[in-house]
Amino acid sequence: MENINSAVETLISSSNTYFILLGAIMVLFMHAGFAFLEVGTVRKKNQVNALVKIITDFGVSTIAYFFVGYGIAYGSDFFASATELSQNNGYELVKFFFLLTFAAAIPAIVSGGIAERAKFYPFLVASALIVALVYPFFEGLIWNGNYGYQEWLEATFGAQFHDFAGSVVVHGMGGWLAFAAIFILRERTGRYRDGRPVAFAPSNIPFLALGAWILTVGWFGFNVMSAQTMDGISGLVAVNSLMAMVGGTLVAMVVGKNDPGFIHNGPLAGLVAVCAGSDLFHPMGALIVGGISGGLFVYTFTLFQNKFPRIDDVLGVWPLHGLCGVWGGIAAGIFGLEAFGGMGGVTFMSQLVGSLSGVAVALIGGFAVYGLVNAISGLRLTQEEEYNGADLAIHKIASTSED
Repeated sequence: MENINSAVETLISSSNTYFILLGAIMVLFMHAGFAFLEVGTVRKKNQVNALVKIITDFGVSTIAYFFVGYGIAYGSDFFASATELSQNNGYELVKFFFLLTFAAAIPAIVSGGIAERAKFYPFLVASALIVALVYPFFEGLIWNGNYGYQEWLEATFGAQFHDFAGSVVVHGMGGWLAFAAIFILRERTGRYRDGRPVAFAPSNIPFLALGAWILTVGWFGFNVMSAQTMDGISGLVAVNSLMAMVGGTLVAMVVGKNDPGFIHNGPLAGLVAVCAGSDLFHPMGALIVGGISGGLFVYTFTLFQNKFPRIDDVLGVWPLHGLCGVWGGIAAGIFGLEAFGGMGGVTFMSQLVGSLSGVAVALIGGFAVYGLVNAISGLRLTQEEEYNGADLAIHKIASTSED
């Protein structure tokens, strides 16, 4: 009997490790989606820089999260023997890998907002500080119950803040951190003339679409594998993600008047919003949440690009991740209620306060980090470097041999 119990425990442990490893790999592959979405959106002279930023940001994020950030969020470290670390089939190590891919999404999100005019090394330094200090502080508040914040929300508003897969913890944080960086950097040279926006057309729609598809497919690892163990896996999360994706796509198509950039960002807007309540919503509720998010993205991106010159957000990461992420956090307190067909266990006020807390942490941390780095080394390329493009200015090579 003991041998049978031991075999069952080993099977469960190895299955959980394999499950979360698959999730980590799927979310890791999403970073290729971030890269190609940016490559297709920026002008041709900035394509190499887009690719290089995403992969180097991931490398820097790994070091920052391994040595500092993971400990701040979860109170654990890796200063132990390999024998100890490999217990339970190395589940804790793979859990770190999975959560790292979330943390590294933050600088990948910021990258799309500050494209075409940012210095390379200063932003790598800023990315390391964000992933080591700012992001894990809020991550630990919400996903590890640090500092009694969740207990306070429950005592005050009747429930803890619910963010199953990171509408606010990951996407909201990334979008509002990007807002701080975009505000400090100001608009690209030539983007506005006499107060009117000058269109910088995407360089490659197929690459943009490829990036959106990679992100969309990987998102099912992002959401479903957030259960982190096999016994927590839920088909409801998968179908809610699907419905929100479809809702975002179709509404973005209509509101965006068939613009391919909006259409391919529509599913991402829906998926951002559904993360928080993907384990709570009824599929019809998820469809509505995703549809509202698709419309919110198109409307706010168009408004701010045309009316607010200083907010020159190249990929629209602030409305896509920041605003839609906050909407997703709040929506979990509406469509997650039993009265709206949801699973319950949430309150509107906890979701509202928790979402706004994420915005506050991101803005304070973002302006502190990017402001400090800007004061020390500057964040902006020179006007000549920007004119020549980040590819030649930073990497000394163009994306194609014909250039």
